[in-house]
Amino acid sequence: MRKHIFSLLLLSLAASSFIAKHKSFKNEENKKSSKLQTTSTCEYEKKMIQQGLVNVKEIDSSILVELKYSTTDNFVGKDVYGCIINCFMQKRPAQMLKKANALLQQKNPNYRLLVYDGGRPLSIQKILWNTLSQYSPKERAKYVANPAEGSIHNYGSAVDLTIATADGKALDMGTKYDYFGELAYPVKEDYFLAQRKLTKQQVANRILLRSVMEAVGFMPIDYEWWHFNAVSRREAKQIYQIIE
Repeated sequence: MRKHIFSLLLLSLAASSFIAKHKSFKNEENKKSSKLQTTSTCEYEKKMIQQGLVNVKEIDSSILVELKYSTTDNFVGKDVYGCIINCFMQKRPAQMLKKANALLQQKNPNYRLLVYDGGRPLSIQKILWNTLSQYSPKERAKYVANPAEGSIHNYGSAVDLTIATADGKALDMGTKYDYFGELAYPVKEDYFLAQRKLTKQQVANRILLRSVMEAVGFMPIDYEWWHFNAVSRREAKQIYQIIE
């Protein structure tokens, strides 16, 4: 009988010890979780939210996002966005993007828009501008807007993107994102197709991207197949606040 009572006592002590350790572990996990929640939203993102910009993934979770300036896979060769890990845009352009993505999926259910960049703080615009000092200001402005004028990205109304399969594999557009050269110019596609420097499939992929973006009101530009504006720079300055 005494042995039985002693065994029960040992089991009770072991159970109490396990419960205490489990509670301690959960408390530590909760502390870590709480710390992550309070530090995960950076000041840049907070400012964009305060200015009314929205996270495009919250508008349409099927849109793929890979912010290139949050990686080293960009023309700067380093992460210039730091804590910015989400793509923010003004609400109307974000809704337009949602419509373009839906239209793309109607054409091909396996395709998704893959966003490389959206709203961009002016302070980071200056970093990108200064990185291309080897170009004259006129030539440089083809690829990065002069911070003195402000990019439409700085107003949350421009987007850089491509088309990808549902598992995130980008379609072949003939050049990489941020390729600085005429091969990336939409206005030169027929010429490079005739020269066999672009294939029919590469051009077709670009045309598909432009078709869904233009159908919802986005405007392409002459020098970058990946860049689209929801409004003109003049209109952006009139209706939106610049992202500092």
